[in-house]
Amino acid sequence: MKYLVFLFVFTSFSFLFCPKSQSQNAEIKQVQAVGASEFLNSIGVCSSITGRGETLQGTIDALEYTGIRFIRCGLEDDISTADMIELHRKTGAKIVYGLLSGGTDIDRLIREARELTEAGALLAIEGNNEPNNWGVAYQGEKGGENHSWLPVARLQRDLYKSVKSDPVLKNIPVWNISESGAQTDNAGLQFLIIPENAGTLMPVGTQYADFANCHNYITHPSWSGLHDNQTWLSAAPGPECPVDGLHGNYGKTWGKGFDGYSEKELQDLPRVTTETGIAAKGEITEEIQARLFLNLYLSQFKRGWSYTSVYLLRTRSNEPAHESYAFYKMDYSPKQAAHYLHNLTTILEDNGTISKPGKLRFSIKNRSETVHDLLLQKSNGKFFLVLWGEWFTGGTDKITVQLDRIFSSVKIYDPTHGESPVMRLSEAREITFFLSNHPLIIELQ
Repeated sequence: MKYLVFLFVFTSFSFLFCPKSQSQNAEIKQVQAVGASEFLNSIGVCSSITGRGETLQGTIDALEYTGIRFIRCGLEDDISTADMIELHRKTGAKIVYGLLSGGTDIDRLIREARELTEAGALLAIEGNNEPNNWGVAYQGEKGGENHSWLPVARLQRDLYKSVKSDPVLKNIPVWNISESGAQTDNAGLQFLIIPENAGTLMPVGTQYADFANCHNYITHPSWSGLHDNQTWLSAAPGPECPVDGLHGNYGKTWGKGFDGYSEKELQDLPRVTTETGIAAKGEITEEIQARLFLNLYLSQFKRGWSYTSVYLLRTRSNEPAHESYAFYKMDYSPKQAAHYLHNLTTILEDNGTISKPGKLRFSIKNRSETVHDLLLQKSNGKFFLVLWGEWFTGGTDKITVQLDRIFSSVKIYDPTHGESPVMRLSEAREITFFLSNHPLIIELQ
C-alpha cells in the first residue's frame, strides 16, 4: 500500500502526517472527553480590578483579550460591587470574593456577596489569604503568623456558617484559607470537615470549606529555576509535589507535620488554586514564562484542580516589582503571556455547554514522562486533543497520535504561533510530530 506523506517544518518543531496509515493500533484506548467550556471556566487571575492603580476599562480590555473567565479579589482591594458587576456584564467573567489578607468583616463580605450573586457575578467565597503572612484579630484574639491559629479557624468556621445559612448565598461554594500547612497548632484547617479521631483542637464535624485552597507556585526556594515537568509536578496532589502544594497543606502540614488526608483521599479532594505563577527574571524569560503559563493552566486542570488563578493580571501601583509576575505591564501593554493565552482561549473558545461529552479512541506512541494530554469537546461536537510538552532543559519528544479511524478534517494549532491553524489535513488517521515545551492542539471533525 502506498502512503501519502505531508511534511511541514516550523522554527521549533515539525509534523509528519500519514493520512491512511495502517500502523499498529494495539495501544489505542477509549478516552472520555471534558467539555471545552469547563476547562475555559477554570482559567482565572488575581486582580484588584479598580484598586491599587488598576482601571475598570483596562481590566475589561485585558479579560476580553486573554479570555480569562474569573478574577480572584477581596475586601483588601476595596472594589465597589458596581464595578465588579459591570466587569461581569461586559466580559462574562465571574468573581471569587474573599476576606483575604487580614480580613475579618464577615458581615460586609456577606452583604457584598449577595449583591454579586443576585447579578449572577459571584463564583465563590474565599477565606483568609496566607494567615502565616497576614495575621488576623478575631473576637479579641490575634491569630495566624506565629500565634495560635484557633482564631483563624473560628473565623473560617463562622464564615462558612454565614454563607450556608444565607438564603441568597447557600449554594455558593466556600474556598478555604490559603496556607493551612503553616498552622502553629493543630486547629484542623488541613480538613474541609474535621473527621473522627483527627486529634485537632477544634471539634470533630467542624466544617470550614467546600474546596481546599493552595498557592502552589511553580517554583519554590527549595526547587528554584527551570525544570522539566515544571507545571505537572507542581500540580501533583501527592508528596511528589516539589512546591507548596496539596499534600503539604492538606496531607501532612509543612509547618508542624500535622496529619490530614491520606494520599488516596487527596486524589479526589475538591481543590482550587488561588495563587500560582512564576516571575520572569533570569533564565525565566518572558517567552519561557508565557509557555509555562499555558502549560500551567492545562496541568492544573488535568490533575484535578477545578479553578486556577495566576498571580497576576497587571501589577499594582504599590507593588511595581511584581510586574515580573504579570500578564500585563503597568501601562496595560500585554506581555507575551497575554498573547499566548489569547491564542489558546481563542482556539478553544466555546460559550456553550455539552451535557454529555463523548469519547474518542486514540493512542499516543513514544510518549515520555514530559508529554501530557487533555481531550476536550466543544458544544458543536468537535473534539480538540491538547498535547503539551514539559521539556525545559532542551529536549524534545517525537510522538505519534494514532486515531482508530480516518477523520475527514483535521486542523493543527500552535498557540505560540497564533490563533489560526498551522496545518489542515483531510482523510487523516495518524499524526507524528515533535513536542518540546508548549501545547499543540489537534481539532478533529
